[in-house]
Amino acid sequence: MNKSFKYSLCALAVSSLCYSQLTLAQQSDDQAKAQQVERIEVTGSRIKRNDLEGAAPIDVISREDIAKSGFSNLQQLLERTPVAGTGTFSTRGNNQDSTANGGAAISLRGFGSDATLVLINGRRVAVSAFAENIANSFVDINSIPVAAIERIEILKDGASAVYGSDAVAGVVNIIMRKDFEGAEVSLSHGGTTGPSYDETAGSFVWGTQGKDSNVTLILDYFKNTSITAGEMGRFGTANQEPYGGDDNRSSRGFPGNFVVNGVTTIDPGCPAGSAAGINCLFDYGPYGYAVPAAERLGAMLQASQNFSNDMQGYIELAVQHNRSEAMGAPTPLDADAGLTVPAAHPNNPFGVDVGINRFRTVDAGARQWSIESDTLRLVVGLRGTVNDWDWDISAQKGRSESMQTGSKQQGWVRTDFLQEQINLGNYNPFGGAYNSPEVIDAITTSLVRRGASHLTSYDASISGEAFALGSQMVSMAAGVEYRKEDAFDQPDDQFQRGLIFGTESVSAQAERDQYAAYVEFLVPISDALEFTVAGRYDHYSDFGSTLNPQLTMQWRPLDNFTLRASFGQGFRAPSLAQIGLGPSQESLFFVDTYRCPTPDATNPGCASTDYTIVFVGGEGLQPEESETYNLGAVWQVTEDFDITADIWSITQDNKIDKNDYQNVYNAECNNQNSTICVRLPALPGQALGDLSRLYNSYVNISSQEATGLDLSTSYRLTLQDMGLVRFSLDWSYINKFEKNGIDYAGEYNYPKNRWLASADWSYGDWGVTTSLSYVGQFEDYAPPSEVESTKTRSIDAQVLLDIQGRYNVSEKLQLVLGMNNALDEDPPFVIGDGDADLYGYASKVHNTRGQYIYGKVTYRF
Repeated sequence: MNKSFKYSLCALAVSSLCYSQLTLAQQSDDQAKAQQVERIEVTGSRIKRNDLEGAAPIDVISREDIAKSGFSNLQQLLERTPVAGTGTFSTRGNNQDSTANGGAAISLRGFGSDATLVLINGRRVAVSAFAENIANSFVDINSIPVAAIERIEILKDGASAVYGSDAVAGVVNIIMRKDFEGAEVSLSHGGTTGPSYDETAGSFVWGTQGKDSNVTLILDYFKNTSITAGEMGRFGTANQEPYGGDDNRSSRGFPGNFVVNGVTTIDPGCPAGSAAGINCLFDYGPYGYAVPAAERLGAMLQASQNFSNDMQGYIELAVQHNRSEAMGAPTPLDADAGLTVPAAHPNNPFGVDVGINRFRTVDAGARQWSIESDTLRLVVGLRGTVNDWDWDISAQKGRSESMQTGSKQQGWVRTDFLQEQINLGNYNPFGGAYNSPEVIDAITTSLVRRGASHLTSYDASISGEAFALGSQMVSMAAGVEYRKEDAFDQPDDQFQRGLIFGTESVSAQAERDQYAAYVEFLVPISDALEFTVAGRYDHYSDFGSTLNPQLTMQWRPLDNFTLRASFGQGFRAPSLAQIGLGPSQESLFFVDTYRCPTPDATNPGCASTDYTIVFVGGEGLQPEESETYNLGAVWQVTEDFDITADIWSITQDNKIDKNDYQNVYNAECNNQNSTICVRLPALPGQALGDLSRLYNSYVNISSQEATGLDLSTSYRLTLQDMGLVRFSLDWSYINKFEKNGIDYAGEYNYPKNRWLASADWSYGDWGVTTSLSYVGQFEDYAPPSEVESTKTRSIDAQVLLDIQGRYNVSEKLQLVLGMNNALDEDPPFVIGDGDADLYGYASKVHNTRGQYIYGKVTYRF
């Protein structure tokens, strides 16, 4: 039988609402009842309590909330929470240039996925084998089976004093189901009413309990089909001019342009609608995935055995296998590839040797990746009680392995093979000709990228009542930890040899050991006032030592009113991918303004091009440091109505990030002989040659600071003989989000307001849940140097409506029918940044999936 947990009256009222907010007020009669309930460990503290209360702000998403959301995977669920921000990402938009294809992560407060600590049952897990955005390590939430989740606790406060590195912006603790008895089968299927897209999910839960033992087994399956960008209409083209945006089509065209006798010359066969000066433009938009196909299969086993009244052994075993795809436009080539066409080539219209300047092998097809990842997590431990002190000793092994492959049939062109076929007169690069399958087979290759991360950890902890302070008992928790981590990411050798063009590649390898000790005291001054004091010491094999304190306060001046406050210092050590970074590449779209001081269609330097940025080394990186503050209040107006408000602040110094390429460009790229901004030899009459590559690095930038307000309220309305209605609102407001002295709050990708409102009506065996998800307006893109001095157009706010109905046919059988985005709202139009967002919407904020209708059946044995 599932163990029960003690919630406040308000939390009980809201527990069936989507994304319930934990309430901290409680009546005195509830306190008496709490003595009879199991003591549990709350996220953000190691001291066991009688319920989920504490001085830190925590959101709780229950298993029932997850079911009522209609989402079948964790990424969809978490990205809708108001506390999620910029840096949350998913498989949506996977392409040939993404470095974390197949993965997904959450970023609390917009500080990045690397500043959000994700735990399973209060323990760390191995990070993804492939880092995001070149070198940002993260926990892949796609590796966590949704059917196995009992609840999710989101701590909206820093917690480095308790958990160590990465808990800068908060903690997402995913508590898995256990102590289950019986069996449960669930099947769901749904699809969009627009593009052809569907999802299928199924799960099986089985558990049994004896007098001294129990076992819970969970199997989880998820599959979705793809939505190609070509199916998205206006959201699937790089030419946004007809809709009020920019024409972002690529100058690497099909056909392309060539260097003829030192002059850049457009292919005579370029269609009139694609010709722009000396460039033949190409719309790469339709070649991507709006949503890639994915398939996931996971299993989890949790079991325990009592060896005596005071000691229990336990085991957690989880395995996950994921498959996904990524796709992007055909291979782009420019002068940097060094390709030439001899005068004697049978298709050469110029009659002289020519250099291929801007071209794309469209006849070889779109570049595609197939991604597979496997994760394994094993925890074994003993726990028990000695003289009223709880103790726990455990060991964990974790592993994440990924492989990304591209076959000869998936568009991967090798430049030396292409040059050979050109020299033989077999490959025709002129006039947009489609070459024969035999020639395409001769110019393509297969690629393999491999990565893995490993985690080995041991920990021991104790908690209990330490000593009396007047009439109150001071509780204490203490523990020690050891962790060893390693990671590597190895690209295909053909990337390293410079034979593959136009695609990002990552190379990294590193390892570290870490020792830690922590202590925490819960000091009740009176029945109404208590303090928590915590500290943690960490020693890293590569970054020395750090000590981080935390202090919280909770004061209840009235039975129905509570004030709470917290202060903590935190840190984040550079990720293994950052300190072990080898030569790695990404592509960025921008205009080479040193060659194009004013727009000119006849100037070859004026074309927006995805130039290659090369990252090398992470030498000299220092850990990030942070301070967090939180001041809040909980007012339980009645047993049915409560309001919670929290003012929060996070300051992060020595933030590790990419050095802005624009800084390097401005300093180096006006020099033809620079070794940092490398250019090709200049053509006759030119002072600067084509930009070949720009070398960059990860650095400790100055700081980022954010402040804001969280507000939650819930109300329970009894309709006498018509059932019960529960209302809730969870709102997050960002007042300031400052990076390097620039305030981005309300700017591109940083909406100031997000909220989620829901209403749930239950009447006997029937129930209906509706929710409104709101993302506020923000300004369109402006370069960092112009953010505060320039006002761009305003991006409209978006509200999405979800509806779900449920019917309990019997105690064993439940039927569910629902719609996400019931009104089929399109994302608001944006002009975008000309690089990551080219298709008329902000991909990091909005979703193009459209209306989605689903059904679900659950049967319990």
